[in-house]
Amino acid sequence: MAAADGLVVGVTRQHAPRPLEVRDDPGDPLQEAARLTDALAAAHAELDGVVNDVSAKFGADKAAIFRAHQELLADEGTVQDTVGRILDGHGAAWAYQAATGTRIAQLQKLDDPTLAARAADLGDVQRRVLRQLLGVHEPEVHSGGPVILLAPDLTPSDTARLGPDTLLGFVTALGGPTSHTAIIARGLGLPAVVAAGSGVLEVPDGTPAILDGAAGRLYLNPSEADVHSARQRQDVLTRGREAARAARFEPGATRDGARVEVAANINRAADAGAALEAGAEGVGLMRTEFLFLERDSVPGEEEQEAEYRAMALALEGRPLIIRTLDIGGDKEVPYLGLAREDNSFLGLRGIRLCFERPDLFLPQLRAVARAAKDYPNIHLMFPMISTLEDFRRARAIFDTVRRELDAPEVPLGVMIEVPSAALIAGALAAEVDFFSVGTNDLTQYTLAMDRLHPQLARQTDAMHPAVLQLIHLTVQAAERHGKWVGVCGGAAGDEVGALLLTGLGVRELSVSTPQVAGVKAALRGRTLPELQALAREALNQPAAEAVRALVRPVVDGEAVA
Repeated sequence: MAAADGLVVGVTRQHAPRPLEVRDDPGDPLQEAARLTDALAAAHAELDGVVNDVSAKFGADKAAIFRAHQELLADEGTVQDTVGRILDGHGAAWAYQAATGTRIAQLQKLDDPTLAARAADLGDVQRRVLRQLLGVHEPEVHSGGPVILLAPDLTPSDTARLGPDTLLGFVTALGGPTSHTAIIARGLGLPAVVAAGSGVLEVPDGTPAILDGAAGRLYLNPSEADVHSARQRQDVLTRGREAARAARFEPGATRDGARVEVAANINRAADAGAALEAGAEGVGLMRTEFLFLERDSVPGEEEQEAEYRAMALALEGRPLIIRTLDIGGDKEVPYLGLAREDNSFLGLRGIRLCFERPDLFLPQLRAVARAAKDYPNIHLMFPMISTLEDFRRARAIFDTVRRELDAPEVPLGVMIEVPSAALIAGALAAEVDFFSVGTNDLTQYTLAMDRLHPQLARQTDAMHPAVLQLIHLTVQAAERHGKWVGVCGGAAGDEVGALLLTGLGVRELSVSTPQVAGVKAALRGRTLPELQALAREALNQPAAEAVRALVRPVVDGEAVA
């Protein structure tokens, strides 16, 4: 799977981190607890250095990843669990590995890839503390370079130590495109491919290769003609990136001036500055679940309100679309006491959970309503709407809260994530203010494929004609009622997807911060009539591969190999 764009030519080198050997060596419980305290403090101090180094090299937004690691270090539940195991007669290292290992396993099971990827962050923290407890040093990621690194996986700390002077790019057998490792790779400008499978670990060191991060491909032993073609393409890509960054503050629009707002998907107010600096024209998706999931207690109404206010203030009047809590029985958040479900994709997710848990839903709605009194740029969006009754019920609850607080009306939208919502888009469009298509979930529900399944992930492509047909239906319904449609799923940040979605009539694309400039540049390269013609042709293709083959020359010309 493609994780970070870019094209490089070089030789491969394997990186297999040495596993830490943790034995259960019990000692005096008080001494073991003191060892744990010292190790946590040392790891925190070590992370201070990482934060400063990453901030200086790559910016505060990337450094925030390691500040979050410090918060994981201080998690009370993990520390208490570890101390409990120490008091039961276990050694500090074994106890910490067991306590964090349980949490890592829980995160890896989550259906949301962004949240599941946080398992890598906790694994990184776990290794950092265990090194302190065991008295071992972390070896260098590799010696020499620059090379194309091949590895089972890389931690965010590994990636933060990398740079263009020693590394051309990397391919991992495991991992995901939404991991912090992938995020850092994009910030470094390093092409990266993840989830390539175990075969990549059998490639001998020194093998000549071309790594195409955008296509998610590693070409081994290329011919001289392939290498020459790749070198030429590198020059084109470099010029394109430089031009895109220089024009990032221009409004999102096609070449003939058809307006397409390009916004950012972010989690916290602290991320807003980096999004605006990247050229974002607002926030098309604020994922409020991160206020709940990166802690060990429910955030209070006042805390949530402060976060929403800070976000709205930072945007200086630009649109802010707040999505209500989007977690469910599949996400094991211990302090919420959610029941485990056999089929989490079809259970209490999104708005369904909110209906069942007013203790979570009402404080959030009150926080939004309070913030909206002073910030008219706030919009509210409900996830996992599958029926008209779902929306009416959510709207009625919010209206009651709003009237109680004497708050103004707020534009209300729904996520189009399940086929039923797209099929009744006409009825919904008569009552909502806007739609936002979540292409990740819409694709997996339409194709009946788990987008996290290791053998099916590559097939869950939002460019499948069946998915595009549902988006087309949604846009047509919205236009009949004078409403607009945005896309906040992964397809919006894919340049092929951005062009096709615009041709289908989507008028807002909300993408990850590093993708903003590239998407704007892609839009500027074509006229709206051209994209509309492409979209019509795409709807009649037999498969996603045919759609991409149709549009890919628009984006980057001929293939490199």
